[in-house]
Amino acid sequence: MSPTTARHAEPDQACVEAVELARQAAVDDAGAGGVGEHVGVEVEGDRIVTHLFESLDPAYVGWRWAVTVTRASRSRLVTVNESMLLPGPDSLLAPDWVPWTDRVRPGDLKAGDLMPASSDDERLVPVVALAGDPGLLDWEDGDGIPDEASQSEGVPRPRRVLSAIGRDEAAARWHSGEHGPRSALASAAPACCITCGFMIGLTGPLGRVFGVCANEFAPDDGSVVSVDHGCGAHSDGDVAAGGEGDVIPAVDELGYDMLNAGPSLPDSVLENLDHELL
Repeated sequence: MSPTTARHAEPDQACVEAVELARQAAVDDAGAGGVGEHVGVEVEGDRIVTHLFESLDPAYVGWRWAVTVTRASRSRLVTVNESMLLPGPDSLLAPDWVPWTDRVRPGDLKAGDLMPASSDDERLVPVVALAGDPGLLDWEDGDGIPDEASQSEGVPRPRRVLSAIGRDEAAARWHSGEHGPRSALASAAPACCITCGFMIGLTGPLGRVFGVCANEFAPDDGSVVSVDHGCGAHSDGDVAAGGEGDVIPAVDELGYDMLNAGPSLPDSVLENLDHELL
């Protein structure tokens, strides 16, 4: 294969001088008041030149009309190839498009919106992959057999449940959020949720650190809270705040068992939270 020699196209003088021809093509597209000064020439190839004109449209500040003209070999006639509006170096451009699934934020999903988890979502794993990790199957029969509702076009889809990654991400998010120990509400609380009679413990590994508030007068009613969270609606808040009377301390035996139950989770978020609580 013979080597090729690259060469730069020389500007065709006839095409370079065809400024008015190019301007008229831009005026035909933009109107007489939409084309401004001639701002440059770009050589595209042999006998191909693009003339640039300022755009006067207030909606396209900094943009330029680009009109490409050309001339056939051995012909003196210059013709217009194409005309278009292009952004200039100082033009205002729209931000890069981002898919909706990457733009959505917590709380954005409304009634009727659909956002199914992708097939490779690391927060979910098939049930069969959880053999040997009973802590993740406390809410699951464990048979892994898809029901009729999980089938699409006659092809059964494998049942998926929360993975260890998804569990740890949830634990970190809940513990560092408004329902964790560092919120302003918790810092002013008379006692922690773990001693509150309105706290319902979760099952599984997450139950070692989290529960659900069941007090209709509490700001966290119906929400997942950490055991070291708290609010002013604590069931024994008056005593914890220094009220009168001798009260026998309440011992949450269920919570105690849950804090020491379940499989070990080395290097996990839950293990670190356990150490903080203990």
